Amino acid sequence: MTRHGSPQAGAKMPSQRQLRAGELVRHALVDILRREELRDDALHGVDVTVTEVRASPDLKTARVFVAPLGHGDREAVAAALNRAAGFLRGKLGRAIEMKFTPELRFIADDRFDQASRIDEILARPNVKRDLDPGLADDEDED
Repeated sequence: MTRHGSPQAGAKMPSQRQLRAGELVRHALVDILRREELRDDALHGVDVTVTEVRASPDLKTARVFVAPLGHGDREAVAAALNRAAGFLRGKLGRAIEMKFTPELRFIADDRFDQASRIDEILARPNVKRDLDPGLADDEDED
């Protein structure tokens, strides 16, 4: 599975340093997005969830996975945040203590939609029957 740039066979896993930096940036961005009122129509009245931050090995860039909370256009939200990336990077630089403030690249996260689709599939009667052997035995007795 190579969604969202996850490591492929033979690729290196992120280091502890990258993971710590990603979490530091994620927490700081959540606070910044909660406090700041961004003047982009795509973000007006939209609560943004920062699901994950992946830092590059040199910690100079960070891919920030975002999704609107509830319903909203993921792509429009990510595009609006990319337009505000310079402003957010400036705020981030004052909020965290790192040698370099990473360049931010916002990416629309579709994992919540994927999880919903999987839940719908697992809720189907024929799938439930296959997953729960007790249901198949009950049907055989009838």
